[in-house]
Amino acid sequence: MKSRKWKVKSRRWKVGVGVLISLVALHTIVAAQAKPVARPSFDGIWNSATATPLERPVQLKDKAFFTPEEAAAIERQAANRNQEPAPQAAAKSTGTGTYNVFFREFGTTIVKTLRTSIITDPPDGRIPALTPEAAAVKQRRLAGIKNPASAEDTGLQDRCLAMVTAGPPMLPYSYNSNYQIIQTNDSLVIHAEMIHDTRIIRLGNRPHLPASIRLWKGDSIGRWEGATLVVDTTNFNDGGGFYGDAGGNFGWDRNLHLIERFSLLDKDTLLYQFEVDNPTAFTRPWKGELTMTRSPGPIYEYACHEGNYALTNLLSGYRASESRKP
Repeated sequence: MKSRKWKVKSRRWKVGVGVLISLVALHTIVAAQAKPVARPSFDGIWNSATATPLERPVQLKDKAFFTPEEAAAIERQAANRNQEPAPQAAAKSTGTGTYNVFFREFGTTIVKTLRTSIITDPPDGRIPALTPEAAAVKQRRLAGIKNPASAEDTGLQDRCLAMVTAGPPMLPYSYNSNYQIIQTNDSLVIHAEMIHDTRIIRLGNRPHLPASIRLWKGDSIGRWEGATLVVDTTNFNDGGGFYGDAGGNFGWDRNLHLIERFSLLDKDTLLYQFEVDNPTAFTRPWKGELTMTRSPGPIYEYACHEGNYALTNLLSGYRASESRKP
């Protein structure tokens, strides 16, 4: 009898120990799964200049990536193109009133991912066609730009209102493709060198602004998905019909919905991805990505129109040319 009681107690003890071990193991697994992923810091200055074009050259067709050897050859060609020409040759080709290569910032390296274009979808690497309505707006806008009656007829770039670099989406230009990012627990601040635009991305589970509030850069809210910052942007304004008049050949209207993803390929390489969904502007959604490299900086002031008489002189020149017409 005594032996049987001892066996029962022994069995209960073993079961209890087994349950305890199982609970400890389960707690360890849950704790490991619940351990937060280290969030990267994007603080610093980043440069997006690249030899990779926005759209894939038609001769490359469905070739989405370069081989390392092909990329090296493209970079050598880009470096040769960016050599400063002799003064005599420059005078013949450009006349007066333009920048020389020293003031430009044409990229000479392919993006780190070796893509043949910044556009990744559609598969041909080309921006989708505009809708008929958007195409009509673009034609009206370009007609006004070619022969402006007032400052409001000129492009957004001429008026220093918007540039392709600040976006969003943020795309390289021929110069001033620098950004300073300041990251806190509550927000991510992106200061674009071109026209010194500053965009504040609110972080956390927040609602967008009311639909009645429309902004040039939209209303951006970010959330973390592991080590990637995902930014959702809505509430754009109409942008005066921005279809290619600010240094780019894409556009948006108030219905643009933009998703951006920020992550690090390494400590000195930022991977920037974006998705454009604008059904009243484009016939289908499209995507793109590029890499930015860390830069020592600093970012200098870009004054644009402060003390600049270019716009006044441009309009005066148009009026003078009209007065000479028969």
